[in-house]
Amino acid sequence: MPLIPYADIEALPADAREAFEKLPRKLNIFRMWANAPACFKHGMRFGGAILGRQQLAANLRELVILQVAKLERGAYEWHQHVPIAEVCGCTKEQIAALEQGDFAASCFDAREQALLALSEDVIRNVAASEENVAQAKAHFSPQEIVEIICTCGFYMTVARLTETLRVEIDASGGMEVLDTLVKSTGQPPAS
Repeated sequence: MPLIPYADIEALPADAREAFEKLPRKLNIFRMWANAPACFKHGMRFGGAILGRQQLAANLRELVILQVAKLERGAYEWHQHVPIAEVCGCTKEQIAALEQGDFAASCFDAREQALLALSEDVIRNVAASEENVAQAKAHFSPQEIVEIICTCGFYMTVARLTETLRVEIDASGGMEVLDTLVKSTGQPPAS
């Protein structure tokens, strides 16, 4: 049972209500998030940009999201993103390693290990070490490094929202939710 009620969609300002009504699946996270209507529409756009407009490859993005979910104890996001991660090319072995907190497992190549070391450092310590940034620079462009950090921050916020307010875990939206958030950017996904 959530600690505060889900938003009254009919009482939302028109732009937030329209953004909510366009969603093909009205997941509980969106119903809760809509309690902050000034943030809701823009948050959806930011989430959509992360999921569909970044240079960072989709499988790498999903590794970061699942790592955030693991470290932040974000059960809701873990549940939602495991199916997305699988569709985006993450292996069951990688997902199991993340679930165990083994971010240096042999199922991750050097690039993925650099990604996970950087994102773990950002999540745990805010300011990642120069060593982890240097390792990431060997594999990722400046744009991708900033995208990794933005992905960490966005999903840390989402985990705090869902876990603090006890948002009820609903059936995974999987790719349908991914498509919804990508469409909220107003642009087709990057190829």
